[in-house]
Amino acid sequence: MRIRPVNAEELPLLQDIERAAGQCFRDIGMAEIAEDEPLSVNELTCYQETGLAWTAVDAADRPAAYLVAEYVDGNLHVEQVSVHPAHARRGTGHALLNRLAAHAVAGGVPALTLTTFTDVPWNAPYYARCGFRVIGDSGTGPGLREIRRREAAHGLDRWPRVCMRREL
Repeated sequence: MRIRPVNAEELPLLQDIERAAGQCFRDIGMAEIAEDEPLSVNELTCYQETGLAWTAVDAADRPAAYLVAEYVDGNLHVEQVSVHPAHARRGTGHALLNRLAAHAVAGGVPALTLTTFTDVPWNAPYYARCGFRVIGDSGTGPGLREIRRREAAHGLDRWPRVCMRREL
């Protein structure tokens, strides 16, 4: 799959990808995550307009996966990465993470960060295989702590979560 920046008219398609990708959480008893609404088009627009939104496209140039990021504590933070189930298990998510890493290196950014569920196979264990390592509270900056606070307020701490970092 080819990776390129997201076009503004594709933002609703990203929401569809997120909804489809979220359905697998139902199978592991996390229906609330499956039912959670994706980022709004307005939120996605902010990432797209700042050049921090990429999509992996199929042969017809239609988005099949996406990643959006933001600068947090001097690093690039993965806000969301989702792969449509029809395109899963083909290295697409890893390729998107590597595209973000290349962007970070080109800009002199030292690391990528993210927050994720510890016990979901396609979350923390997957990210560990992609070069991310768990960081404790002492390794998190104020921006990452604020993200975790918002996640907890949203109810995500019902399941164990961690912050992870990939040095570049």
